Amino acid sequence: MTPATATAAWLAELADQRRLSPHTVSNYRRDLGKLLAAAGETPLAALQVHHVRRFVAQLHGQGLSGRSLARLLSAWRSFFGWLGARGLIKANPCDGIRPPKSPRLLPKALSVDETARLLAPVDDDDPIQAARDLAMFELFYSSGLRLAELVALDCEALDGIADQGEVRVLGKRNKLRLVPVGSKAREALAAWSAVRGELARPDEKALFVGQRGARISPRMVESRLARRAVLLGLPTHVHPHMLRHSFASHVLQSSGDLRAVQEMLGHSSIASTQVYTHLDFQHLAEVYDAAHPRAKAK
Repeated sequence: MTPATATAAWLAELADQRRLSPHTVSNYRRDLGKLLAAAGETPLAALQVHHVRRFVAQLHGQGLSGRSLARLLSAWRSFFGWLGARGLIKANPCDGIRPPKSPRLLPKALSVDETARLLAPVDDDDPIQAARDLAMFELFYSSGLRLAELVALDCEALDGIADQGEVRVLGKRNKLRLVPVGSKAREALAAWSAVRGELARPDEKALFVGQRGARISPRMVESRLARRAVLLGLPTHVHPHMLRHSFASHVLQSSGDLRAVQEMLGHSSIASTQVYTHLDFQHLAEVYDAAHPRAKAK
């Protein structure tokens, strides 16, 4: 089996049997591309630990962070494990290799005041797009959705929002979860629903549509959010995932319920959610520094 055939077969299995998202499969394809480029003429079955260690060192020297290299190694290790299970290699050359450590970057979140500014009314030449944008961003912040989850919503999602005040979301690995939707988001969604027909194609099922009446693209959502932040004078670049981070941080600051935040975010592991406890501590530290007479040296 050639390297190209092996990688194609593994990626097809990820997509068809494990039902990973196209975005995830695309990431794996890119990671394997780096492996094949580094291996060059060396057959996959001939790769050993010292080869992979050299590949990692070379990529690190080219500027890849420890976090990126950890993801690469995870993909490579899984691929070689798949080859080993089929008797195509004798040992996994990634076993025992650890990526270089890099500082853990905390997700950036808006403050409560900044979020309120972002979701304030904004002058727009197109009131229909303005209604759509406000509905999207209110829902982002209200429910902590991922960008792909928001774009994938169909109009039927409005039924659960109107009746039970919750939205059914299809997350990673096709896992369904129910997430509450706040009153401000429900109001914005009702306003968008009232004018959606003026923009959407008659047969379009998507809840949020672009200028051509079809399902809005992730890139367009990112562009509209960044544009809104500039119009409202926010001092930082705002992207959709920042609203998800802000949702998690603000709910955790108010409730302290890490498990509930995990469920609403759709994290499979509590470890993924614990990063927000660091954000919460940062908030407390800022309050302490600003208020305590002996918090800072004079």
